Amino acid sequence: MTRPWLVTGADGMLGRDLVSRLTARKVDTVAADHRRLDITDGDAVRAALDRYRPAVLANCAAWTDVDAAESHEAAALAVNGHGPARLAEACRAHGTILLHLSTDYVFAGDSDRPYAETATPDPRTAYGRTKLAGERAVLATLPDTGHVVRTAWLYGAGGRNFVRTVIAREAVQDTLHVVDDQRGQPTWSGDVADGLILLGDAAGAGIAPPGVYHATNSGEATWHRLAREVFRLLGADPARVHPASSTDLSRPAARPAYSVLGHGRWPDAGLPAPRHWCYALVEAFPGLRAAERSRWARHAA
Repeated sequence: MTRPWLVTGADGMLGRDLVSRLTARKVDTVAADHRRLDITDGDAVRAALDRYRPAVLANCAAWTDVDAAESHEAAALAVNGHGPARLAEACRAHGTILLHLSTDYVFAGDSDRPYAETATPDPRTAYGRTKLAGERAVLATLPDTGHVVRTAWLYGAGGRNFVRTVIAREAVQDTLHVVDDQRGQPTWSGDVADGLILLGDAAGAGIAPPGVYHATNSGEATWHRLAREVFRLLGADPARVHPASSTDLSRPAARPAYSVLGHGRWPDAGLPAPRHWCYALVEAFPGLRAAERSRWARHAA
């Protein structure tokens, strides 16, 4: 009998896309949301791995509230640091490949060139520190089967995100003021899900070595540039989107000024490098627009 994939955080934006794509490929998949599997509960984690004995575990569960982590770092660490450590220990007992999702926030964000997978982390926020703790636990516990997959600027139809927010606001605001001094890579959760499946299959075949991989769409943009592109796809005037400075926003956690990640590990593992963010956004856009319309319809009802 073929061993399944186990997806934690399966009710999140990326988790939903991953489960959907695995199911479409007729891959035996166990979709575990927080209610089904709390990754901070060591006994529950061990029981789940003993029961399902997955070939691959994709950990999409995380504390993602960047600002709240500044005042609740211990709680964020329990999910982002201790949780992955428990998953890694259970995976080691069963020879399970672990694909652990991480973030660009492990870097300082002060570079002027893409961060390579080998770049030294230097987080400047509580969120980044907790995610780095998870990375280190996975790589230390699973030197042969642990894969850390960093992503950033994620959007998709299955959750709230910047692109869906811009779609919603275009309909009700004459103008938008959007930050133009942060650079990153708008990244479709659907493309990340496809990349995870390729990576998991390649790891299982002994082709993709363990270690760190960056799963963002290629190219780069500012939030302002991305918002203008969303307006263009809506058929709206991009000139309605005005640039703003990060200093205009008051947030507990500092946002990285530069979040562009390099993708050298993918071709090294014989896998295709991620495509440009503009192409991904065009393909994703009908689903994003439909999801936002559905939300408005439910709200109106």
